[in-house]
Amino acid sequence: MKKKACQAKPKIDYPCPWLFKVIGVGGGEVEEAIRKTVDANSCIITASKISSTGKYHSVDLEMEVVSEEHRNRIYRELSAHVSIKYVL
Repeated sequence: MKKKACQAKPKIDYPCPWLFKVIGVGGGEVEEAIRKTVDANSCIITASKISSTGKYHSVDLEMEVVSEEHRNRIYRELSAHVSIKYVL
């Protein structure tokens, strides 16, 4: 028997803490992009991993999101930055 994928969106109660994993070129450039997108005083930015070649850096961005729209806006703005390759 084949299982069907869940089509329902998960229920998230806002405001809530949220963790974005941001991966890009150069740790300083990734952190600068984050600081331009969100208030640095309202989040925690933590260096996570560096690729074996040293080209890619991942950074954890922890912050409170107040709504789905807020969460999606942060995701879109970070994703659009030239130094950022992925936002998870």
